[in-house]
Amino acid sequence: MNSPVDVHRRTWIAREEQAERLIPLVGGLYRNHGVVTSIHGRRLIGLSSIDLIKAHKFARQAGADELSLDASTAVLQALTELRPGPASLDIARLHEAYVSAGDGQSLLEFLRGELDTILHNGEDAGEGKDVVLYGFGRIGRLLARLLISHAGSESGLRLRAIVVRKGSDDDLHKRASLLRRDSVHGPFAGTLTVDDENDTILANGTLIQVIYSNDPAGVDYTAYGIHDAIVVDNTGRWRDREGLEQHLRAKGVARVLLTAPGKGDIKNIVHGINHTDITADDRILSAASCTTNAITPVLAAIDEAYGIVRGHVETVHSYTNDQNLIDNFHKGSRRGRSAALNMVITETGAAKAVAKALPQLAGKLTGSAIRVPTPDVSLAILNLTLERPAVKDELNTYLRAVSLHSKLRQQVDYIESPEVVSTDFVGSHRAGIVDGLATIAEGENVVLYVWYDNEFGYSCQVVRVIEQMAGTHPVVLPPRVDVTLQTVRQLEEMAPQVEPAVV
Repeated sequence: MNSPVDVHRRTWIAREEQAERLIPLVGGLYRNHGVVTSIHGRRLIGLSSIDLIKAHKFARQAGADELSLDASTAVLQALTELRPGPASLDIARLHEAYVSAGDGQSLLEFLRGELDTILHNGEDAGEGKDVVLYGFGRIGRLLARLLISHAGSESGLRLRAIVVRKGSDDDLHKRASLLRRDSVHGPFAGTLTVDDENDTILANGTLIQVIYSNDPAGVDYTAYGIHDAIVVDNTGRWRDREGLEQHLRAKGVARVLLTAPGKGDIKNIVHGINHTDITADDRILSAASCTTNAITPVLAAIDEAYGIVRGHVETVHSYTNDQNLIDNFHKGSRRGRSAALNMVITETGAAKAVAKALPQLAGKLTGSAIRVPTPDVSLAILNLTLERPAVKDELNTYLRAVSLHSKLRQQVDYIESPEVVSTDFVGSHRAGIVDGLATIAEGENVVLYVWYDNEFGYSCQVVRVIEQMAGTHPVVLPPRVDVTLQTVRQLEEMAPQVEPAVV
C-alpha cells in the first residue's frame, strides 16, 4: 500500500479534493462581490478542479515556486472575509507580496491594507450597464458568451438584446442553436431556454431579447426596458461616422462600439494602449481589428525598450466568412477562390491602423496578409529594424516580464514550447502570444512571431473596451509595475528553467 504508485495516486486525490474546495470560494467572490480571481493572469472562475491544479502549476512560469493550494485557500478565505468591491485580483501575486513583506502581519491584516481602496463599505455598487449586440455572427456570439459569463456582478455589463435580420420562420431557434454549439470554441457553458412567444433566449439567468430589424435607427429599445445602452455593432456593414450614427437615433442608445477598424476620425481603441483616451464625449468608437489588437501591444513594448525604426507585418490569418467556401464571384481580389483549399494573398490595414493607437509608429510599418485554410487562430510575423541592438535571450526575458508584470499583462502572453501549434491557442484571453522559441535577433534586426485567437482573444479585448466605456472595468490588483530593460537582468534571475504552460 506504500508503493510509489499508491503514494502518487493518494497525493493526487488529496490535491483534487483540495482544489474542489476552492471552487465555491472563487465562485462566491465573483457572484457576491464582482471579484475576478486569477493566478498570473489565468482566470479561476468556472474552472474544474483539474484546471485549478494546472493554473497553480503555471506559477513556475512566473519565476516563482509552484503556488500551493494551501496558500490559495488562505488568500481566498481572507478575501471572502474582507468582502472587497469589484476588482481583478491576482492571488499568486498577493501571496508573493505577503511573503515578501515579512513584517509579522497576519495575512488578513496584510490584505486589508493592500486592498484598502476596494474594501466593501456597505454602499450600493450601482446598477449595471445595458449592452446590445447588433449582429450575431462569429464575434457577436463570442461576445454574448463572454458577457453572459461576466454577469456575476449586477453592477457590471448586462447583455439585454441582440438585433438581427430575420432569416427564417425558425430564426430564434437557429440563433440559440448557434450560441449553444460552436465547431471551434465548443459547447456553451450552461443552459439555454428559448421563448417563442416573447422572442427571448434565457442563458444562465441572462434574459436576452431578440429584436428583428433592418434599420438601426428604427429600433425602440426603451420598449424593452433598455436605456442608455452601448450598442456593439459587429456586422461590419457601417464603418464611418455617418453610418454608425444611425444607432444613436434609436431610442435608448447612448453610445456605439464598432468591432472593426473605424474610418475617418473615429477613434480606434486597443485596450491596454490607448483606452484611457476614451472620453465621455466619445459616442462612437472602434475596437480596431483582431490583428491590430494582437500586434499593437507587442510593438508598444518593443518600441519602448528598443525603439522601432521600421518594420513589416506579415499576417498568416485563418479564413473568415468574408471568403467563399468554393470558387465563386467576390468583389475583392483573390477572395473569391476557395478558402478551404487555398492560401490567399490579400490586403490588411492592420499595420497602418497601429498608428491610430501608437502615433509614434505612423509611416514606419507596412503589412500584408495570407489567408490560410484554418478556421481560427492566426500568426503575425513582425520583421523589425530597431534603434538599439537586441540579444535574443534578453529580448525574450523582457517580453516574458511584460506578459507577467507590466501594464500590458492582460494583452500580451508569452510561451516557450517546441510542440505548440495554432489550435493550442484557441480560447486564449490575451490579444497576442509571443512564441519565444521562434524569436530571431541579430543586432538591430528582429523577427517576432505572435499567435492570436482572432475570434476569442479579440472578443476579450472588445469586452474590455465596453467595460471602459461603461466605467465598469475592474480595478486590477496588485498594481502593474514598470518593466524596462534595466529590470530584465533582475527578472532573468527569477526565470524558471521549465517549459511554460500552454495557453
